[in-house]
Amino acid sequence: MTAPYVKHTIKDGISTIEFFHPAHNSLPGDLLAKLADSITQAGENDAVKVLILKSGGDRTFCAGASFKELVSINDQETGRIFFSGFANVINAMRKCPKFIIGRIQGKTVGGGVGLASATDYCMASKFASIKLSELNVGIGPFVVGPAVARKLGLAGMSQIAIDANTFYDAQWAQQKGLYASVHESTQALDTAVQLLAENLCRYNPEAMAEMKKVMWAGTEHWDTLLKDRAAISGRLVLSDFTKQTLKTFK
Repeated sequence: MTAPYVKHTIKDGISTIEFFHPAHNSLPGDLLAKLADSITQAGENDAVKVLILKSGGDRTFCAGASFKELVSINDQETGRIFFSGFANVINAMRKCPKFIIGRIQGKTVGGGVGLASATDYCMASKFASIKLSELNVGIGPFVVGPAVARKLGLAGMSQIAIDANTFYDAQWAQQKGLYASVHESTQALDTAVQLLAENLCRYNPEAMAEMKKVMWAGTEHWDTLLKDRAAISGRLVLSDFTKQTLKTFK
């Protein structure tokens, strides 16, 4: 089994940040912290003009939060810290002054949908269906909800949050505005992502930074909002309903 990792490489102005976990690219707290740090560092590096966010493997983009860590939560503060992991990554992405291209090669669930939504330009393969499964375990997509609603609209986010058992295909996600384009294969996706990144490297970095400010205007309160949302999830994960439900998934 391949060990979990977060890799950060820079070539010709393109920063590629790749994460991997053998459990369908689910993300435990330590990987989320490394991911947030890598995004922040890339944003501060003058040698970087654009970022690509991707995951390892050719199947699942991200299965959300680590189930192993989720079931071990026994108090509200631990729960708040756990759910703050995705909040910290999303906030790092929105505050990064460089455009972030999302490369979504396969299915993505829960927090993974939040990561895709927090990219500035998201591209996917036809296999990249999405699902917000949190209500299934008695929680809810509280932390990722603002990012998902920003891309899908409140109606689209509400639809997939309530219909928590269903994967919505890549074409639906494209129609709703999450994906800018959907490609027939991972190879075609990679070609398109690379071409866009190279084109962006020819743009004025100052202009792109100003555009990013405009695109994310109105989200300045997310540092507080997402932490408050993490506290809600941290409380609900201790409910009898959720504890009993999690036992059935073990």
